Amino acid sequence: MSNIDIKSVNSIRVLAADTIQKAKSGHPGLPLGAAPAAYELWAKHMRHNPANPNWVNRDRFILSGGHGSALLYSLLHFFGYGITIEDMKNFRQLGSKTPGHPEYSHTIGVEATTGPLGAGMAMAVGMAMAENHLAATFNKEGYPVVNHYTYVLGGDGCMMEGISYEAFSLAGTLGLEKLIVLYDSNNISIEGDTNIAFRENVRARFEAFGFHTQLVADGNDLDAIGAAIEAAKAEKGRPSMIEIKTKIGAGCPAKEGKASAHGEPLGEENVAALRANLGIEDKGAFVLPEDVYENFSSIAKSNASYEEEWNRLFADYCEKYPEMKELWDAYYDKDNAKKLYDLEEFWNSFDKPEATRNVSGKLINIIKDIVPNMFGGSADLAPSTKTYMNDAGDYSKENPLGKNVHFGIREIAMAAIGNGIVLHGGLRPYVSTFFVFSDYVKPMARLSALMGVPLTYVLTHDSIGVGEDGPTHEPIEQLAMLRALPNFYVFRPADATECAAAWYFALNKEDAPTALVLSRQNLPQLDGSSQEALKGGYIIADSDKDTPDAIIIATGSEVSLAVEAKTKLIEDGIDVRVVSMPSMDLYEDQPEEYKERILPKSVTARVGVEALSEFGWGKYIGINGKFIGMKSFGASAPGGQLFEHFGITTDAVVQAVKEVAK
Repeated sequence: MSNIDIKSVNSIRVLAADTIQKAKSGHPGLPLGAAPAAYELWAKHMRHNPANPNWVNRDRFILSGGHGSALLYSLLHFFGYGITIEDMKNFRQLGSKTPGHPEYSHTIGVEATTGPLGAGMAMAVGMAMAENHLAATFNKEGYPVVNHYTYVLGGDGCMMEGISYEAFSLAGTLGLEKLIVLYDSNNISIEGDTNIAFRENVRARFEAFGFHTQLVADGNDLDAIGAAIEAAKAEKGRPSMIEIKTKIGAGCPAKEGKASAHGEPLGEENVAALRANLGIEDKGAFVLPEDVYENFSSIAKSNASYEEEWNRLFADYCEKYPEMKELWDAYYDKDNAKKLYDLEEFWNSFDKPEATRNVSGKLINIIKDIVPNMFGGSADLAPSTKTYMNDAGDYSKENPLGKNVHFGIREIAMAAIGNGIVLHGGLRPYVSTFFVFSDYVKPMARLSALMGVPLTYVLTHDSIGVGEDGPTHEPIEQLAMLRALPNFYVFRPADATECAAAWYFALNKEDAPTALVLSRQNLPQLDGSSQEALKGGYIIADSDKDTPDAIIIATGSEVSLAVEAKTKLIEDGIDVRVVSMPSMDLYEDQPEEYKERILPKSVTARVGVEALSEFGWGKYIGINGKFIGMKSFGASAPGGQLFEHFGITTDAVVQAVKEVAK
């Protein structure tokens, strides 16, 4: 290891410390301890090109310990990704490119939003899966056009989180040899020495997962770190984990190895002592040696050759294999799904009552032939959630060409892995489980929304219609929970046409995730349902009057109850409008004039019908409206009996309308 390498590592440390001190907020411990590993990786082993951060065959790097963001921003600054010293000075300030935790699409060079510990670990698994599947799809002998590594760096906290167990268990099962985990092992967490809560042999656990493992005893030894990375890259048939023993707050005499280094600025005196101890001349905060900048600039320029070589390889590949170039273009064509809009089979293949989960399953098998890069599966529930693509093969270590992913019973990791697959690019993934288990999915669904990635969630068994499994499996508050997420679209379709609309929307939405919430029980195909469902809410059965006597608003399986209630109410001289609202989120995106036409403010007599929680319905039914739905948990009995038991019936809707329309 050369003097300039050591000086560059120490400059990363000092810049991170200055950044956190200026903000008077942040986490210096990880950047100071992990700087050598990060520098060695970025400078000597990673194939990346700062001049084109989105180069498709770049190595991916995810900082799973996102609280150590000052490390990542320092790397991006020195390597020339467009993060300036002014950006570093604005760390954690409103509107800056350097927020407290890394945010995807907000800061160039950030591959994933990593806040919750362990999330980055699982998303890295998703990226490695995407690389593995795409390599199997496209590579030809002598033409490894998909050939890159996924590196993820995290610490003890990431290793404690259960999501990491789930994700790495799957990674080992799949033999993801291009996944390399760097474990910043310093035995310190916020409350002190990790021995108070965490004494396991982490390397032994990874060996049990099926990983190749190594130990670097000195986290400052660049040569040892580099040798371990190269050994990991050479390993075939299994992923790798490198445990790197570090000291939190390394280089700061008063803080090194102490829990207080984790999450608070070092203090001006300690930053000065850090500089002196590391041999970085003190010319003021944020002033770093010129020869360090020259070193980073030289590395960045040489890195451009990686992409240049790949471009030549890819051009030759396209010339030799024009059919693969055509397939490549199809995989990266975001307009494929638009073809579904005019596809008769997609919209009009159903004329008998059918569960929307079944409809969705049939639609998936239409979609896969139009959208060739569909890639997805469920948390061990494909036979129930109907998410299996026929004749597409099962993705596995033995068959990376397969498109059906078996995530195993790992809901939270599944969602994070799905995020990673989207973030990698080239594939259009979906994930699936029972709707009630969206409680397990939600933290990573939140990250989907925050990052604005178009992951599709197929969530079935949508209400008390689940029946005999009882209240543990019958969702109540989950729909309100997902609707509360910003930038997250939830569809609960009433029939096959609305289900097709939900899939069409999900596949054409590029900046937000979508959840399809689907029924277990059969639902009738409704007269009046149409592509208008793509507006989130529409009139499915209207009043003959210019101003209806009342409006019934319903979703999913309850729309048919509302339509039946309308027929009965006419016999009593009450003429109502029925509005189907498969997606409140999408409805809210519509122009005000459209929403006024569907739900005119002048009509205050309103009834909402949904076999779930009332929470969130107030804005549509008003203070004087009535709601037919659930006010408790469910029960164990046949689904039809439960609707009667809890009073979610046509007669109940009729009575409610009569009360509000007085």
